[in-house]
Amino acid sequence: MKNEIPIETQFDVIIVGAGIAGINAAYRLQTEHPWHSYAILEARSALRGTWDLFRYPGVRSDSDLFTFGFSWYPWNQDHPIADGNSIRQYMSDAASQHTIDQRILFHHRLTSAHWSTADYAWTLKVDCEGTNTLYSTRFIILCTGYYDYDVPLEGVIPRLASFKGPVIHPQFWPDELDYEGKRVIIVGSGATAVTLLPKMAEKAALVTMLQRSPTYILPMKNKNKRTVLDGLLPETAAHQLNRVKWIATSRLFVLVSQKAPSLVRWLLRQSVTPRLPKNIPYDPHFEPKYNPWEQRLCISPDGDFFQSLHTGRADVKTGTIQDVVDDGIVLTSGEKLHADVIVTATGLSLKVAGGISLYVDGEECRIPEKYLWNGVMLQDVPNASYIMGYANASWTLGADAKARFTCRLLLYLKKRKLSMAVPRLQDTSKMKARRLFNLTSTYVVTAEDKLPKAARQKPWKPHESYLSELMFAKYGCIDDCLELA
Repeated sequence: MKNEIPIETQFDVIIVGAGIAGINAAYRLQTEHPWHSYAILEARSALRGTWDLFRYPGVRSDSDLFTFGFSWYPWNQDHPIADGNSIRQYMSDAASQHTIDQRILFHHRLTSAHWSTADYAWTLKVDCEGTNTLYSTRFIILCTGYYDYDVPLEGVIPRLASFKGPVIHPQFWPDELDYEGKRVIIVGSGATAVTLLPKMAEKAALVTMLQRSPTYILPMKNKNKRTVLDGLLPETAAHQLNRVKWIATSRLFVLVSQKAPSLVRWLLRQSVTPRLPKNIPYDPHFEPKYNPWEQRLCISPDGDFFQSLHTGRADVKTGTIQDVVDDGIVLTSGEKLHADVIVTATGLSLKVAGGISLYVDGEECRIPEKYLWNGVMLQDVPNASYIMGYANASWTLGADAKARFTCRLLLYLKKRKLSMAVPRLQDTSKMKARRLFNLTSTYVVTAEDKLPKAARQKPWKPHESYLSELMFAKYGCIDDCLELA
């Protein structure tokens, strides 16, 4: 098969996805392995992945850009939480400056990947605007994220079709939607809802966030604190020090939340309560039933969410939907919320590896049946890295650690004149299973059967700390349960 593929579609490495993980992987690969030919397959018409897809009002990061951004292209603005336009520009600039954008093949959707042990190579079937093309590579790096770009997570909302106005999911925000002076209900309480409410309240008559259960919202000053040391150090060193500070602070907050949840609950309450108007009490609207960081916290930069509640154009309701009528929503309490527009911020649907079908020597690999080796390679799948970030920290930190390990593995194979690396698990009877993402969020729990398996034992245990994964990427044991040939 490989000999039948044109030379211009043969590469040493193929990266799938031109989002933040794909751009980062490309940088690591071309910097550490300049002798390797590579290409990036991108199904969409633009790079930036999720950030090119989401265009709802106020879309922004929920991690600081000092760690969510690339370590090799520092975020040089003072505000850690950035809006979608700024992030899109930042990613485009990073890819352009390092000529990564010249390696991207747009409108190239990978549909299936076929590994041949006889050839020690992957044959990729790629749909390019309706035309099927074959690509060949020795190694694939899957940077497809874990969201389904085509199908959102639909919440169970009774008789939603009865509503006469527009029903919008944030994942597919229509440019022509006019909500100025109108009443809007946002169904949901996650990061998207918390982002939408203050932005839509600038124009709408009333925006109500209707939640079945609340989430933790952390108000945070959206300006980086500069120290005297920042002015004394060279710019590169100052950026690196700032990045380390944000990594350490974020990790410490997660650890304290896990070890002393009652303390963090109290601290969050003390931070939020003074910001609330008198007609909106903390309990039940901001008192979740779960502990901090059992689900992702929502960030409110400069407390914008709480400021909007004081304008009279934003409100929060906690309750269960009984019925949807032509002009609003009726709660089980009997209260009716009038609406001209309903926004279903009910979450995102997960999809593993972008829905790609994987075959190894003609046999289909069912990803949910496979364990993830050190969080980066799939059991029984040769020469492939699956790049994902963290659920309880900046996504990019985890993606970068995995990209760096992948580069180390490629060098390991080259130096030893090896052609294949594949994780093997001989005995599953002693494996103690755990969730791949250690969160209780609905979108994670409902998609558990779609994700690769994880265990509590190494090397099948996912890394949750950037420091530990970085150490593994640089110095960890490569051949533990890894078959090499």
